[in-house]
Amino acid sequence: SQYWPLFVLFFYILSPIPYCIARRLVDDTDATSNACKELAIFLTTGIVVSAFGLPIVFARAELIYWGACALVLTGNTVIFATILGFFLVFGSNDDFSWQQW
Repeated sequence: SQYWPLFVLFFYILSPIPYCIARRLVDDTDATSNACKELAIFLTTGIVVSAFGLPIVFARAELIYWGACALVLTGNTVIFATILGFFLVFGSNDDFSWQQW
């Protein structure tokens, strides 16, 4: 009857958006660091940290039990590892790229 942990789903949707936008705007020919990509990585990091922090805040406020918090944190680890793996496998600019979708 308590659906507070489902608010983490918004973070799953939001996390890849800054990096996808930065990949579209920036060409990879420049070997130096790019401010747009660094900002996208910073925003993505903030979203991921928020996704891990929200269940802890809910558990401290006694909106959810600590067991539910542990399950959400475990799910966060699996989901964000999957998103990271997707970008590592399909992130290169070759014929097998996710940008062709």
